Amino acid sequence: MIKYLLRRIAIMVPTLLVTSILIFTIMRLPPTDYFETYVAELQAQGERADLGRIEFLRKEYGLDQPAVTQYFRWVGGFFKGDFGYSFEYDLPVSAIVGERLGLTILLAFCTILLTWIIAFPIGIYSATHQYSWGDYGLTFVGLLGIAIPHFLLALVMMYFANVWFGLSIGGLMDPKYFNQPMSWEKAQSILAHLWIPVLIIGAGGTGSMIRKIRANLLDELQKQYVVTAKAKGLPPGRALRKYPLRMSLNFFISHIGDILPTLVSGAELTAVVLSLQTTGPLLLRALQSQDMFLAGSFLMFLALLTVIGTLISDIALAFLDPRIRLQGEATK
Repeated sequence: MIKYLLRRIAIMVPTLLVTSILIFTIMRLPPTDYFETYVAELQAQGERADLGRIEFLRKEYGLDQPAVTQYFRWVGGFFKGDFGYSFEYDLPVSAIVGERLGLTILLAFCTILLTWIIAFPIGIYSATHQYSWGDYGLTFVGLLGIAIPHFLLALVMMYFANVWFGLSIGGLMDPKYFNQPMSWEKAQSILAHLWIPVLIIGAGGTGSMIRKIRANLLDELQKQYVVTAKAKGLPPGRALRKYPLRMSLNFFISHIGDILPTLVSGAELTAVVLSLQTTGPLLLRALQSQDMFLAGSFLMFLALLTVIGTLISDIALAFLDPRIRLQGEATK
């Protein structure tokens, strides 16, 4: 196990290095940078740009240097906790992400928790009562959750909330708490607004999770060891929990690699529709405005979470399923 961990960690280093090169290359592909786009926008509006300040910022952050020098300066800053400077917001990247990252993690955690709480009992019931009316009904509801896009469901709920109740359900807090330090009143406002985006974002994830649990559990229930366990008189509940349910969770554990980056970047379109103060709209805006340091730092963080999540899922799978081995060994 220790050798396996060391080997996987060693592989993570070149993986992240190659990823950083790809991200930096993509961020430099547009023919213009943020400042050129900014000057063009001001000229289109009939305004004058402070060219002296723009030239100062170019030199300050090395944008007038060769691409290789810029890359090593950008990557080297990560090891010192310097994630660059956002030209769009005129602030360090770390200062911008702050509260938004915390709200994003809170929203994603509650959504994932709600998905698991709903999906597991329904998926198990559908698998153990295959082709029953309950199975058909729950499967239909799950398919609806998968078929309806998050942002469309958000628009529908916003419309009916406004027409029927005269309420605006956008945002994660009351406007008066924007850019204010955390307090008990602000926390209460966040909790009061949180459940709506959790339900909307969790709808599709719940339907998909139900289908996966049902399919995997059905596959295990049809195997010979389950038939043997029932033939020996093992109680149905114990026969279900002992092996089939455990073995059917492999997909769930392997999904951890996707869950960690989702905690930061999930449901961007829904966040835009609902005006959520999360990192998703911030990332989209950074990409649109070519704010390279802000967008690049986000993407590198997502890449780091992906490789860490993949490592965690591989280790957990080895403990969950004894059929999985970390190393190829000869078998007799």
